[in-house]
Amino acid sequence: MKRIIILLLLLWNVCFSIYAQQRLRLNGKVTDSTGEPIVGATLSIEGHNEQYSSTVGGTFSFEYDKGDKLLVSSVGYLPFSVVLDGQSTLHVQLQASAEALDEVVVIGYGTQTRGEITSSIASVKSEDFTKGAVKDAGQLIQGKVAGLRISTPSGDPGESSQVNLRGLNSINGSQNPLVIIDGIPGDLNTVAPEDIESIDVLKDGSAAAIYGTRATAGVILVTTRRNTATDNRTTIEYNGYTSLQTLFRKPEMMDASDYRRLIADGVSYDDLGTETNWIDEVTRNPLSHNHNVTLFGGNSRTNFTGAINYRDWEGVFLKSGQERLNVRTNLHHEMFEGKLKTNMQLISRSAKSNNGGSSPYMWRQAIIRNPTDQLYNEHGKWQERDAYFYDNPLGMIHETIDDRIFRETRLSGSLDYRPVEGLSLKMLLSRVQNNNLSGNATTFNHVNTTKNNLNGTASRDTRAATENLMELTANYTKSFDGHKIDMLGGYSWQDDTFEQFYAYNFDFPTDNYTYNKLEAGAAIQRGLGEMTSYKENRKLIGFFARVAYNYKEKYMAMASIRREGSSTFGENNKWGSFPAISLGWDIAKEDFLAAIGEINQLKLRTGFGVTGTIASASYMSQTSYNFERAQGAYINGKWVPGFVPTRNFNPDLRWERKHEYNVGLDFSLFDNRVYGSFDYYTRQVKDLLYQFNVPSPPYLYPNMMLNAGEMSNAGFEALVNVDAFRESNFKWKTGITVATNKNKLINLSNDQFNVTVPFFEAGYTGEPIQIATHRVEVGRAVGDFYVLKTVGVDDDGKWLIENKEGETIPISDSSPDDRQYYGNGIPDVNLGWNNSFHYKNIDFSFNFRGSFGHQVLNMTRLYYENPINKAYNALKTAYDPVYGQTLTNDLVYVSHYIEDADFLKLDNVTLGYTFKPNAIKGVQNLRMYASGFNLMTITGYKGLDPEAASYQGDFTFAPGIEHRDRYPTTRMFTVGLNVTF
Repeated sequence: MKRIIILLLLLWNVCFSIYAQQRLRLNGKVTDSTGEPIVGATLSIEGHNEQYSSTVGGTFSFEYDKGDKLLVSSVGYLPFSVVLDGQSTLHVQLQASAEALDEVVVIGYGTQTRGEITSSIASVKSEDFTKGAVKDAGQLIQGKVAGLRISTPSGDPGESSQVNLRGLNSINGSQNPLVIIDGIPGDLNTVAPEDIESIDVLKDGSAAAIYGTRATAGVILVTTRRNTATDNRTTIEYNGYTSLQTLFRKPEMMDASDYRRLIADGVSYDDLGTETNWIDEVTRNPLSHNHNVTLFGGNSRTNFTGAINYRDWEGVFLKSGQERLNVRTNLHHEMFEGKLKTNMQLISRSAKSNNGGSSPYMWRQAIIRNPTDQLYNEHGKWQERDAYFYDNPLGMIHETIDDRIFRETRLSGSLDYRPVEGLSLKMLLSRVQNNNLSGNATTFNHVNTTKNNLNGTASRDTRAATENLMELTANYTKSFDGHKIDMLGGYSWQDDTFEQFYAYNFDFPTDNYTYNKLEAGAAIQRGLGEMTSYKENRKLIGFFARVAYNYKEKYMAMASIRREGSSTFGENNKWGSFPAISLGWDIAKEDFLAAIGEINQLKLRTGFGVTGTIASASYMSQTSYNFERAQGAYINGKWVPGFVPTRNFNPDLRWERKHEYNVGLDFSLFDNRVYGSFDYYTRQVKDLLYQFNVPSPPYLYPNMMLNAGEMSNAGFEALVNVDAFRESNFKWKTGITVATNKNKLINLSNDQFNVTVPFFEAGYTGEPIQIATHRVEVGRAVGDFYVLKTVGVDDDGKWLIENKEGETIPISDSSPDDRQYYGNGIPDVNLGWNNSFHYKNIDFSFNFRGSFGHQVLNMTRLYYENPINKAYNALKTAYDPVYGQTLTNDLVYVSHYIEDADFLKLDNVTLGYTFKPNAIKGVQNLRMYASGFNLMTITGYKGLDPEAASYQGDFTFAPGIEHRDRYPTTRMFTVGLNVTF
């Protein structure tokens, strides 16, 4: 027996030795088709239980036996397998898969896989972001989300993208979507674009209702990049680029030779003896640069992420530009065997700009300046002329100081405790503090003094805000026998305080103080200066719950409700309820379609949700008084200044309520090569916040904010993505988005007040015409131009217009009642077409966007294609015949200057090359690229840019105006470098 045991031990040692000799070490890296590392990819040996994960740099290392089969998988990529035959290194390149339909998508207070989603939610991952130099998070997804209209109407480096989701939905409320950064409210500039991992858009009411009163305009959820590595490794990434900007287009104004030719023909222009191209004098081709460094480190229990972004963008106007510094740190730690997870995040950002006098008004002055005028007068001072609104734009730029500094600190922390499997108890706390400080001053050489005798001007403006947030949530998930239930309950408390101080003075003894000694100005002693202060506070409290159910991702349902209270509303309407429900059915999983292999997913969705809109000011329901020295009463022979009412008491004021229905279809066909979604929605916004005229007395003030009126919105959206080629060396992915929207104002009344005039006017032409450009009327669409319709020009060069009876009359015989609706500034259809190609190590992408079925008022033509005012320069086309005649009419707002503005833009083109991994020692990944932005526009529009028409702020209800006072749009060329160490 002893001999047998010894023999067995000897055989065991021999076998173990042989086995040990056969075990091999494999080192490698997992990347996508462009060479970007894939973090968290799962690697396993077929038939074994062990699993490994790729690190932050995509690397891995483990032992194997010769002949083992390696399996590699990652969410959003096709699975990969290979038989290991003794190699020591391996580069695994995973191919993107349309099965990203089953990847994790961020929703309100949680996540779902795409297969579980029953609402209209769009998700864009970092690999699909717009490449090259982008202003903010909005431009990353421009043209990639159906129904989300993102435009850049200004080339100002300090301006953000304009964002609108599914049309206009309010009169006095915000039109901007709610932006959430890692669970905390923010904006599109809160974090650098390079620091964003994904952007998810909650488009319909059933998805957004969980956010209650802030969600009518939609919700944009931004997720930042974080370390997800499981081993102790540090990775550094650097992304940098340099950009050159040029004016996208210049107006073709008359030059000095045109003036002299017309003077020779008897036209009464003044030849001032020089030649000056004023647009060239006030603009430049600026260079800008951006640098982003990200550090990932730690292990599976404790890891951190740090990111620093520095941006220095110059503007095309002289002395305009902005510097930004964004710093973000994130620390994650797990304890008690992963049951308690803690996370701390700090975001600090600052922006500094000095724009001098480079303002939109300055652009107007550059356009109208006489091209034979000179920069300086005989005394070496800026040449000024005694004409109405005619100022030297160079003097405005160089004799103005306009300093602005914005600072913000965002500190947040969370505890996530998971006592039992499936249950998560989470607390999130955050505090956001920001300060916006600006100083403005003009010197004694500025037109304020040389023409207007103000002896220097100066002002200071400071604004500060503090936002506190606490959210408590409990989430429980349970799966059994194909069933999955996900339940959420939570409480949210938000407290925001905003305050402002502003002071303005003029008539200084010297201009050396700039804006740093306001008390030295004499104007304030004469009661001509200005000093104001303001403070407001608002609180928002919400209780919310949600339950989601699905059976094998075949039958799905989700219901939620939020009960929310706000301090901004009347004492009778502090609280409101916002319910939502949605259903889904994946027909492809039914037996009668299971045999059709070409259909991978065919999911029908339907949903309903109620969201709200809060008033733009905090105290609209309360009576308020202003102290006015000029108003009061004589008491005992003395003038006693008094308090004057400025707002009426309204205890019934409440939020607007949007009821939205959505029907959708998600599909995936032909081995997931063709996939996307279709959606149709209809919205009814009730209890619109509207400013009514009321009798005084009995009311203290002649107008009052009330809930009155109703607005409707409806549209269709389509997203279709196609993986046209999936070959190992060549890949082509193309996608198209299409969105339509129709809007109507249904009424402007409520049970208590009926409007006597069922419309309001919006927009303005400015001096000297001074008339509204749009009319919003009950029963019609928002965005209609309201204008005198021209039909010809008479023999004297005067406009002929069509009156309200349809007759042709001279414009001198017309009245304001002869105006009529003519065109609309909101596009009927918005289009996006995105393409990406990969051939070996070369990547190439381009994006088109277009808008169709709308008009734009060309304000430059309105004012400067009419040669009547010889004091100002004019367009070269000003003397072209109009209806066969030379125009001699005074300036007037007529339909001749409202143009069809359909356009198709080549938005972005990027060409990149990725070197092989570790081609340079110590460098894991290296990519170089060149990019162009806003390269080409195909349009019949005669203005500078058909997309430059602002549709937010003062122009929400006057869309489709390309104003003469503007910061022109630009074209940008970029070269960049991405490196991973």
